This record gives sequence, structure tokens and C-alpha cells, in this order.
Amino acid sequence: MDWKNKTVLITGAEGFIGSHLTERLLSLGAKVKALVMYNSFNRWGWIDTFPSGEVNKLNVICGDVREADILKAALKDVDIVFHLAALIAIPYSYASPSSYVKTNIEGTLNLLQTALDSGVEKFLHTSTSEVYGTAVYVPIDEKHPLQGQSPYSASKIGADMIAESFYRSFGLPVTTLRPFNTYGPRQSMRAIIPTLIVQMINGNKVQLGSLHPVRDFTYVTDTVEGFITVAETDGIHGEVINIGSANGISIGELAKKLIKVMGRNANIECKEKRVRPSKSEVNRLICNNQKAKELIGWQPKVSLDEGLEKTINWFKENLKEYKSKLYNI
Repeated sequence: MDWKNKTVLITGAEGFIGSHLTERLLSLGAKVKALVMYNSFNRWGWIDTFPSGEVNKLNVICGDVREADILKAALKDVDIVFHLAALIAIPYSYASPSSYVKTNIEGTLNLLQTALDSGVEKFLHTSTSEVYGTAVYVPIDEKHPLQGQSPYSASKIGADMIAESFYRSFGLPVTTLRPFNTYGPRQSMRAIIPTLIVQMINGNKVQLGSLHPVRDFTYVTDTVEGFITVAETDGIHGEVINIGSANGISIGELAKKLIKVMGRNANIECKEKRVRPSKSEVNRLICNNQKAKELIGWQPKVSLDEGLEKTINWFKENLKEYKSKLYNI
């Protein structure tokens, strides 16, 4: 694909994965429209940390996927849509389920309808491994049952089904990516790896929720290449594709690994406020990435050890960007 002849819209461009995807597409020469959440401070999230030369290449649009009107202008002359905008914090979804329905389901519906009206070439919808819930079998392939074990995962299941319906009903060229636990620089402290790293930078006490859940971690540059590769592959409209490493590690073992790598003598404490409700906890997520390998030629390149080292170094240099001693759901 000649990206220099493509105009793309990235929703959630100011966020963790979205900002890395924005940088990658700029490096490929694409014309990038970055939809960021409107706020009165005129802040653009992680885009504010980009070099001025990169920012000047962007068309930044402040808006909200919950409001259809702004999307009409954002999608003008767009060839490819990368839809990443979402509420993602699982603990907050217990406190405010309706906000997840409005953003993740209604926002996705607004974008799909506008993309259909605009006649885009491709629509890449972002799902999450959380939609699988606790694994019925592992590794988890794309045919695994979907289970709404939190309001967040239920809202993402709803968004996935709306996206599928627009492909089946209207022929919108939708492909769904389902990343497993992406991590790396710029990730929120609500995620497990950043909260572990930051707590150990700040001292020798590590506070966690449950230690037994198993997760499959993918470094952010690998996830981004998944998006790029899907966009560059023809004939896969309507498909759902897992993006993951196919390796699982428990939260407890991950904490021990990080303690060792960072050279800390840290104590691990389980705190009740960090534990999910028992029927909501997802105990096991391990990716079957065979479809990604066969259909789009994607596989992860960054090992967990290498990715953790890169992430640790970044957080040490950028701790000022976080309210690192505050636990926020």
C-alpha cells in the first residue's frame, strides 16, 4: 500500500495505542486526521509530547465519538478509519456502566454510520481480549465464546457486534482486531505493568489485586504493526483477528519478574480495593494467534523481557507525566 496517497482517521489518537499508531502512520507518509477528546484546556494527550515537526503534519480534530455531528467533518475525504476511541478502565466500568455503553457502543455506532455514509475503503475496529472472559479453552481462538464479565467487556462485545452487523447488513468493509493485553510506553497506570513499574520506582511496596489471573502480553509496537498489516491486507473484510503473543504469565509471576529485573527487594501486598468481584474476574487469557500468522502474516517480534526493559526505561525517564502515588480506578 502506498500510504502517501491515503488519508486516515484515527479515533483515540491521543491515547496509549492510538498515539503509537499515529506516529507509525506519519512515518509511513500517510495523511493523518487525529480525533482527540474535546476539552477546554486544548490538551491532546500524548500527542502533546510529539516533536513539533510531527505535530505539524497532523490534522488534529477535537471532538467526541458520542456526537455524530463532529464525525461528518472528521470523515470527509478519509480512506481508512482506525477506531480506537473507547473507555477501557475495568474498575471504573463498575462505577459508571452507562458511560461505557454511551462511548463504546453508541460511539462506535455513530462512527460506523458516518463511515458508511462517507464511503470509506476500510474500517478497522478495535476489540479486546476481555470479550472472551475466563477461557473455556486455551489458547483462545476467534471462535471462542464471548462472555460479558464486566460492564467494560459487555460494552466491547456490543461494539464488536454492531461493527459485524454493519459488515453483514450494509457491506461496510470492517475488520476487527482483538489485541491481548498490550503494554509499553505511555500506558495508563490503571494497567498492571505500569502500576507495577511505578510502584517499584517509588519504593519497595507493591500493592495488587488478585495474583492468580493469567494474561498474554504484547508490546505496543507489535500491536501497532498488527493494525498496519491488517490495513495493508486485502480480502479480509468481516474477519476478527487476534493479536497476541500466545504466551501466558500470571500476575504474581509477572510481579516477581519485574522485581528481579528492577533489582528491588519488594513486598507484594494484595489489596481488596484492587480485586475484581469474583464472578467478574477473568482468570485466564492466552492468545491463539495462528489466524493472524496465516491471514495477514503477522507475528510478535518483541519478547516480554525485551518489552519490559524498554517500558521500565521509559517510565523512569517520564515519571513526571503521571500522578504516580495516586491509585485511581
